[in-house]
Amino acid sequence: MGCIQLFEDYLPKRPYHTDDLISGLKINKKEKAKLARLVQPNGPTHRYWMVFDLDRSDAGMHWDNVGAPAPNLIARNPANGHAHLLYLLQTPVRTASDGKTGPLRYAAAVEAGLRSRLGADRGYSGLICKNPINSHWMVHQWRDDAYTLDDLADYIDLTPEKAKEKPVEDYGLGRNCILFDELRAWAYKAIRQGWPTYERWLKACLDRATGYNINFTTPLDISEVKHTAKSVAKWTHRNFNRGTFDDYIARTHTSRIQAVRGKKGGKANGKTKREQGIAMLQSGASVQQIMKKVQVTKKTVYNWKKSK
Repeated sequence: MGCIQLFEDYLPKRPYHTDDLISGLKINKKEKAKLARLVQPNGPTHRYWMVFDLDRSDAGMHWDNVGAPAPNLIARNPANGHAHLLYLLQTPVRTASDGKTGPLRYAAAVEAGLRSRLGADRGYSGLICKNPINSHWMVHQWRDDAYTLDDLADYIDLTPEKAKEKPVEDYGLGRNCILFDELRAWAYKAIRQGWPTYERWLKACLDRATGYNINFTTPLDISEVKHTAKSVAKWTHRNFNRGTFDDYIARTHTSRIQAVRGKKGGKANGKTKREQGIAMLQSGASVQQIMKKVQVTKKTVYNWKKSK
């Protein structure tokens, strides 16, 4: 199956689309939207394509000049040579916050590295791209096979371990990481201030997420913001209610007490278990009594008997 057919197959059910950015974006069913010159390649929850915007007359071959991987598809403007380069991912990256954060962070680091190597437009939001299905563009397919993240990372000397060390950039998939991290950090504390109903909590999470989003140089589409807000709201409301929080505090308090006791070597009344056991031996207590009282094994008590 060719990449152009895959592009059509992976289009969202109701993508944004337009023939002219000046007239604004529309939303329609895929069957109609796929005919437009510009269309949304990825939905709000999964990233099938990494898309880069090159505003230069030699955009069609610039990737080869800088040692970048061959794009699966290039859709090029016949008037000025500017192009969108599309890389198909073998495993789509889940961008919603209920997905695993590790692959998302890795993908964000790979994307940022490729953008830098290609010299692609940092201000490009990625929401819509030149539609390779539409005959208005000069379209070329350079590669049939989809890329793994590791395949792409080879071109920028990046491993998953290095990706974890790199700061997340306010660009592309990095925005999804930043939004999720900031929103959940706020939510863990904010939900305890009154334990709101789910409807009120969802609105609060969406308002907060929207506030974070507008601080990005190029904000995410509102559909992505809504998905992240809903995921965080749903998880925190289910796991952080008054009852579960009280249980959490109690467990934490018990764990801290046990940790302190462990650091003290199991002291009681200022004495270690060994000191207690030897004192009980000296007072004539039996091995069974000491085992039960001090909570140690029979072998330990016998060792104390030998050393006293």
